[in-house]
Amino acid sequence: MQNKLEYFLFISFSYLFKILGLNLSRKFSVIIAFFFYYIIHIRKQTVLQNLKYAFPDFSQQEIKKISFANYKSFAITFTEIMYLPHLSHKKLIDTVECINLDLVKKKYQEGNPIILLTAHFGNWEYMAASTSVQLGLPLNVVIKNQRNPYVTNWLKKNRTRFGNEVIPMGVQIRKVYQKLKDKQIVLMAADQRGDEESIRVKLFGKSTSVFPGPATLGLKTDAVLICAIPVRQKNNKYEIIFEELSLENLPDNFEAKKIEICQRYTSHLQRIIEKNPEQWLWMHKRWKH
Repeated sequence: MQNKLEYFLFISFSYLFKILGLNLSRKFSVIIAFFFYYIIHIRKQTVLQNLKYAFPDFSQQEIKKISFANYKSFAITFTEIMYLPHLSHKKLIDTVECINLDLVKKKYQEGNPIILLTAHFGNWEYMAASTSVQLGLPLNVVIKNQRNPYVTNWLKKNRTRFGNEVIPMGVQIRKVYQKLKDKQIVLMAADQRGDEESIRVKLFGKSTSVFPGPATLGLKTDAVLICAIPVRQKNNKYEIIFEELSLENLPDNFEAKKIEICQRYTSHLQRIIEKNPEQWLWMHKRWKH
């Protein structure tokens, strides 16, 4: 019963935003941000602590300003995701500018398996859908199922609406491997925190565990790794610069190769975060392990 009630509330937002329209709904997102930041305080201390870790030289006032902007950014992303069922192909293309997308086309036409490395930054859902539409090719999107199965099914329906296929994390990682062996394109969020025993890299100068899946799969399938992180612009459109991650001069040892690849991606992500710190999802304990 709890799952059904949560789902009813969830889709109610979708219908509300359909009535309001996307532009007005984005303005409504400020109210959502205010509610969760100032009234309920969901993960507020985690966000503040993470920002202090990342930017120790920032004043308390600067940290608070970025933290509230982070809630506004996430609220906009939530609003846009809930609007996905009502978004046209044209609007989806107009909302996302894909810079250097020809790199992906070229590598695909050459017969290379491709892993697109994205992050929980800007609007990662719009990135996946719009990239597929603009490429004219389906992406195999690796996702994490939600606790609520009704929400999971809703997300799956809308994630596949524009032609993509979704592959849940876990045992189905074998399916991801096969997709790459078949020279297809796989999209993975590569900014997730690993477990305590996972490999470690430096993020903002501090050691943190990372999920090694993309690096492992890339090495085992000789896939091309391309960074694709959506950055929200002032006009609420997104800009994605597709940039190949260099695999030159890697160590000889396989484990050392994985660590180096993860570090190179993490360094790339950090450079983007530094320019737009409010757009990354700071609401998990990034330096827990």
